[in-house]
Amino acid sequence: MVRTENEQLMFSKVHVWVNSSGAVGGFKLQNLGGRDILIDKISVRGVDEAWSDVWFYRVPAGTSITGDMNRTGYATLSGSPTIDGEAYTQASADIPLVSGGEILIYVKGPDNVQLDDLGTSISVSVHTNNAQYITEVNVESLTE
Repeated sequence: MVRTENEQLMFSKVHVWVNSSGAVGGFKLQNLGGRDILIDKISVRGVDEAWSDVWFYRVPAGTSITGDMNRTGYATLSGSPTIDGEAYTQASADIPLVSGGEILIYVKGPDNVQLDDLGTSISVSVHTNNAQYITEVNVESLTE
């Protein structure tokens, strides 16, 4: 019997917020495929984000995040921020995600999202070794 393990990521709770301080993107990724994957790159509106601008939280196995992503301000994302009681890690390289795993990701300051983009639909994409996953989201106002 031959079994092919497929890769499948699902976006949810996707947001991009902006105010005069800057922009922040946030989303949840679930690995629904039958194998572990490696997140190679994250892009917002077609511009690759530096790992130094990405923070993530691995949802522990057996638990699930039911609420929405927290409106997180630009200034919040530095060092080792705690968001909704969970400690986030600043990315430094490609991010592994196990099969069946969930991860919450925040991106600080996508360079090409400005205050005048409020209400505009933009793309958020995640790249792996084998695929690119794209979703669209409207830019929202961030009030801190």
